[in-house]
Amino acid sequence: MPDQKQIKQGLEHTPCPLYRKCGGCQLQNLPYEEQLRWKERRVIGLMGRFGHVEPVIGMANPLHYRHKVQAAFGLDRKKRIISGVYQSSTHRIVPVEQCMIEDQAADAIIGTIRRLLPSFHLLPYDADTGRGFLRHVLIRRGFASGQLMVVLVTGSSVFPSKNHFVSALLEHHPEITTILQNINPGRTSLVLGRQEKTLFGPGFIEDRLCGCSFRISAQSFYQINPVQTQILYEKAMEFAALTGRETVIDAYCGTGTIGLIAAKRGAKLTVGVESNREAVRDAAANAKRNSIPNARFYCADAGEWMRQMAASGERADVVFMDPPRAGSGEAFLSALAALGPRRVVYISCNPETLARDVLALAKQGYRTQKIQPVDMFPYTNHIETVVLLSHK
Repeated sequence: MPDQKQIKQGLEHTPCPLYRKCGGCQLQNLPYEEQLRWKERRVIGLMGRFGHVEPVIGMANPLHYRHKVQAAFGLDRKKRIISGVYQSSTHRIVPVEQCMIEDQAADAIIGTIRRLLPSFHLLPYDADTGRGFLRHVLIRRGFASGQLMVVLVTGSSVFPSKNHFVSALLEHHPEITTILQNINPGRTSLVLGRQEKTLFGPGFIEDRLCGCSFRISAQSFYQINPVQTQILYEKAMEFAALTGRETVIDAYCGTGTIGLIAAKRGAKLTVGVESNREAVRDAAANAKRNSIPNARFYCADAGEWMRQMAASGERADVVFMDPPRAGSGEAFLSALAALGPRRVVYISCNPETLARDVLALAKQGYRTQKIQPVDMFPYTNHIETVVLLSHK
């Protein structure tokens, strides 16, 4: 955990005026050191029965850590264009100029796009009427590379004055690396649609993490807090204790970050399994980019993949799992137990589903060895935890 002097240096800011309207920073009323204690107590309350919970690892500077920023666009009551975040549990947009946890370059670009729209006679998209143009803007910035991706999410593929708009945006922000148009015409709460067009640049950005280079597309899963992600993944590698002889499964592998780091750090073979086809394509490209021959990636259901491995007599020594907030289902955990890896490194963003899944694995003969919370999301009530389980 950072010392108190570091924490106080990272907290010299004015409280957010949108705190009550936005609802995103649930713990802003607490000093940062109190937030860390609150999160630690929460993990202890849920996971303490399985073993000792290490002190939570916090940030020296817990501000502007989100390197993936998205803004919704709409009209206020005076028909002025606004951009911001949806108020918690509503479809009402809270206008945001600057956010204390978002990347500052991203906030500036979103503001420029909002100001450019009227001069190009472009309006926000209205899902009720099907009229208008811009639904959302998504921005990703590489922490190590500094590369910037801007994704304009539109209600249709028609983009009036497309080239002039892109030129105007680049004139204001020449630091932008690539610009995409994502088409999402449906009545859905999902931000991104399936169809994309590259308007400028290569259509992706790159970043470095734990000594590896990663290609990141608009649809790719990539942790939003790169400073803490480095800490989280280093801790996961420490728990895996790779010696060069292990076959490793990277379940829910996304763009292959954990699996490729493991392959580079000593795994004999890494097999990444992911149901998102675009993420698998990025993972394979990332393996080639990093000259890592001992990694394979497959588009499949991870639980079914492990079940088939077990049925054919194959074995894995270590399984990394980083599921979504809902955790893993019974079928996945049963397949994991059938495969019987010696060590399981479970990375979770939800301690409630983590406790449920760890209990299920305990009934299958797995014992919790280490529990390490990492604060990936300062000012929110979310906490990441990495757990090492070994078979009895």
